[in-house]
Amino acid sequence: MTLLGRWSIVEMPDDDYRDTMEPAYILFGENGSGEFAFGCVTGQIFGGGDTDTVEFSWTGNDQMDEAQGDGWAELQPNGTLKGQICFDGGDDANFAARRETSSTAC
Repeated sequence: MTLLGRWSIVEMPDDDYRDTMEPAYILFGENGSGEFAFGCVTGQIFGGGDTDTVEFSWTGNDQMDEAQGDGWAELQPNGTLKGQICFDGGDDANFAARRETSSTAC
């Protein structure tokens, strides 16, 4: 199975902060690209991939200040995603996510 696609972040240490600006998510795209958002943090991912485990770096913003770091994500046997987004010189944000499913009207 692959990590490619959009995942809803459903669990973080501070669940009250998680969806502050928009519903929290992480997206793994083709060619190692991607993005994420949670709380007041947004980032662009570099180094993702079409596998079930990935390590990446990221650049973005944390409450309007430039931020960067690295992270990892791993597909679990039950189909959920577990990972961590790490800030250079700062905190780590553990997360659990579920794959987003799209619905179409008939």
